[in-house]
Amino acid sequence: MLSASKLKSVDFYRKIPRDLTEASLSGAGLSIIAALSMMFLFGMELNDYLTVSTSTSIIVDKSTDGEFLRIDFNISFPALSCEFASVDVGDVLGTNRLNITKTVRKFSIDPNLIPTGSEFHPGPIPKVNRHGDDTEEEYGDGSISLTADNFEKLAHQHAILVVNFYAPWCYWSNRLKSSWERTAKIMRERYDLEMDGRILLGKVDCTEEAGLCRSHHIQGYPSIRIFRRGSDIRENHGRHDHESYYGERDTESLVAAMESLVAPVPRESHKLPLEDKSNQTIDTAKRPAPLTSGCRIEGFVRVKKVPGNLVISAYSGAHSFDPSQINVSHVISQFSFGKKLSARMVSELKRLTPYLGASHDRLTGRSYITNHADDINANVTIEHYLQIVKTEIVSRKSSQEFKLLEEYEYTAHSSLVHSLHIPVAKFHFEPSPMQVLVTEVPKSFSHFITNVCAIIGGVFTVAGILDSILHNTIRLVRKVELGKHL
Repeated sequence: MLSASKLKSVDFYRKIPRDLTEASLSGAGLSIIAALSMMFLFGMELNDYLTVSTSTSIIVDKSTDGEFLRIDFNISFPALSCEFASVDVGDVLGTNRLNITKTVRKFSIDPNLIPTGSEFHPGPIPKVNRHGDDTEEEYGDGSISLTADNFEKLAHQHAILVVNFYAPWCYWSNRLKSSWERTAKIMRERYDLEMDGRILLGKVDCTEEAGLCRSHHIQGYPSIRIFRRGSDIRENHGRHDHESYYGERDTESLVAAMESLVAPVPRESHKLPLEDKSNQTIDTAKRPAPLTSGCRIEGFVRVKKVPGNLVISAYSGAHSFDPSQINVSHVISQFSFGKKLSARMVSELKRLTPYLGASHDRLTGRSYITNHADDINANVTIEHYLQIVKTEIVSRKSSQEFKLLEEYEYTAHSSLVHSLHIPVAKFHFEPSPMQVLVTEVPKSFSHFITNVCAIIGGVFTVAGILDSILHNTIRLVRKVELGKHL
């Protein structure tokens, strides 16, 4: 056993008797300054230890999400009807998909972007194979020419009013003309306007009656609309229930369609309002017509990770469009790439990389509106050029590395281009072959303790040196002053 005296001999911190030490005001001042310095530097070190540190590098994209990229969007078009609004995608590899409906939903909206009803047209428009009769024989004017002056009057007089909104320059309208007039004549013979009057076939020249066509949201020619006089007269201040006809356009098909409309209508109905038949099954060739001229398109599409385009435009294989009347002004509520992030992921993202995320949905809230009141803003295509970069964030906890999330950010440049073709809203996207890798750099607790000890020891030592210098300087000054007095 070692004696107490031998143990004392290895004491690194030998004590000076208190009666041999001398306190001074300069030493007290330096002690206070040293203590404050220690506290300040300790706080700085603690803050640095708690601050997340990351390293950023650029590597070749080694995505684990496959070769496809998801695009989520929610875009409102105040002047593009859901009747013809089409979402198309294509890429540089030659992939083209037209009128995507499986993952896309459409809602009619008014000019203030407020929805006016439930989802519009859940399915695609039926394909028209027969656009008219094969013969070119003319049957004269069997249908009634409608104008803004007589439209409402005739619509209230007849239980069913079927109207062909056409344009003389339209190829499809001219194909329909003979079969439409022939059908109108047949229906007039079967249902005399004076004795029966349950159905009337009319036509509207949209080049002459532009205001009337605009009020019924006609954007493609020919548009065949079915107006029913029914319960809406009592409930909607005289407005008529109406729907669009997308069936075959030859005489035989049109006559059969007209007969199916008249069949459930009692003969005296041309004098009395109809009963509400809203619960009846609607023919697949007839769909509700748009109540407003706007459309909100939302959903997602999957595209290959190569440069491509997402295009929203007016499309139909059996209608013509006047480019000067198509307005693709839009307001973007969402346009993002990749998987949707959960709230927890977003919170962790902000913790690790507070500077990221601002460009994840860069187009949100932006409006691209053109006014068709003058010719300068007609035939305008709105293009967006998007460059996409993938960011992968890796977090380290308990010395184990794991991938936190994958995020796609993009830059956006937009322009308005005058075009001779039908205006479109085009989103050109170009994924980068590189990706940004952000890795969390963990900090060692032992390193933090070492720095704290270094701070305490360093400040204590420096303060001791300064105190010694100051004390010796004061003693020397006093000796010099005493020497002068002697």
